[in-house]
Amino acid sequence: MKALISSLLLVAAMPVLADSASNPRCEAKAADIQQQIQAAEAAGHDGKVKGLNTALEKVRSNCTDKELMRELEGKVRAARGELREREADLREAELSGDPSKIAKRQAKLEEARAELQQAETELTEAPRPHAE
Repeated sequence: MKALISSLLLVAAMPVLADSASNPRCEAKAADIQQQIQAAEAAGHDGKVKGLNTALEKVRSNCTDKELMRELEGKVRAARGELREREADLREAELSGDPSKIAKRQAKLEEARAELQQAETELTEAPRPHAE
């Protein structure tokens, strides 16, 4: 039954996938969600499947590469802001001289750096939209 539903979704998606050729980021996002749906179906997570199907419908009906690029740029800006905040927290901890506090703030700073790196990687690896 689940295989039938997946097959029907794929057949229903064919026209949309053909239209998404001009939106490679959206196509990639839809493909990623489809993979997550298959994994959730295999694991028997019906609630997750339902939510992912809703997300897939939204991507297929509303997605544009320009909007995804704006989202990625926003993610990078937010990560940079978080990094600045963590750097300030570390400076405060260093002024306090508390080694435990310093270690915690350094760990948070490294986490923020990793998140920024991930966001920048997603942005730079994303194909650029065609001029419209």
